[in-house]
Amino acid sequence: MNRMYRYILPETQRTLKYWRQTAEQIPDIELKKQALASISGKAFHCIGGAVYAAVNLPARHTLIQLIVAYQTISDYLDNLCDRSTSLDPEDFRLLHQSMLDAVNPAAEPVHYYALREEQEDGGYLLHLVETCQSCIRKLPGYEAAMPYILDLARLYTDLQVYKHIKPELREAALMDWWNLHKERTPELRWNEFAAATGSTLGVFMLFLAASTPNLTDSRAAAIHRSYFPHVCGLHILLDYLIDQHEDRIGGDLNFCNYYEDTETMLDRIVFIVNRARTDVSSIPESSFHRMIIEGLLALYLSDPKVSEQQEVRLVSKVLMKKSPLMRLFFFVNSRWIRRQL
Repeated sequence: MNRMYRYILPETQRTLKYWRQTAEQIPDIELKKQALASISGKAFHCIGGAVYAAVNLPARHTLIQLIVAYQTISDYLDNLCDRSTSLDPEDFRLLHQSMLDAVNPAAEPVHYYALREEQEDGGYLLHLVETCQSCIRKLPGYEAAMPYILDLARLYTDLQVYKHIKPELREAALMDWWNLHKERTPELRWNEFAAATGSTLGVFMLFLAASTPNLTDSRAAAIHRSYFPHVCGLHILLDYLIDQHEDRIGGDLNFCNYYEDTETMLDRIVFIVNRARTDVSSIPESSFHRMIIEGLLALYLSDPKVSEQQEVRLVSKVLMKKSPLMRLFFFVNSRWIRRQL
């Protein structure tokens, strides 16, 4: 936390300020609105992701720029698709091609808005993609990490396509997609697999691993296995947990709504927490990854939205019961950091 307050948080906030100022120059009113909303409403995603830069302080400038740019693409496109004037899956896939291009330094960017009415973003999305590519070229171990990052990015892209199509089609599309991949995660339900594909944490951890020159394929594969699906799944299920009321109002898909009842949802989240802890215990620096898990629980359960939802308050109370000191520490810190945004 000393590194976070002294180095990571100030630089992350400066980087977010830069992207906010860039978004303010977007000519199209709707694109500008969603870009600014994604930064103002989801800045905590970038701050949380930037924790990984605290592990390798000499590489922090590159890692913070990369993590913030990649997460900003994710949040911007999520907002754009959630409140889209289009329900065309090909439009959503073309928009999210930017996330695949961003993690492939050899990719030639395309016109990502070609299939939608709003197109004039003043180069905002292209600038984000090219920033990611530029930072990646500075990571000495990226060649080993890239196949595993692309795997996670492809799964993320598929999810974003299927979850944003017409409401009457999306559940069947998600189930068909899960049937193609369920052998990878036989212990998870379809909604839990889908949630796991929606996390960027595995990508960020692989960015960190690639910031050292001695990364091997076997080490990159181990990191991929340790984060996907359980750490990633916990991340997004907690996100959906606190957004249930908001998503009902907006008519948005929420994977926590597919549990039979609150008790089942709590049991499944506890199961995934325990599996996540087991998974990270098998890789080096396991104490750091355990900290990430406790930080996730503290970060989401300290969100003001928790107190506004009776069901979520109940789940939060159970999950925080008999919390280790580390989780309580992060709980207090998460509340303090939110006040600074």
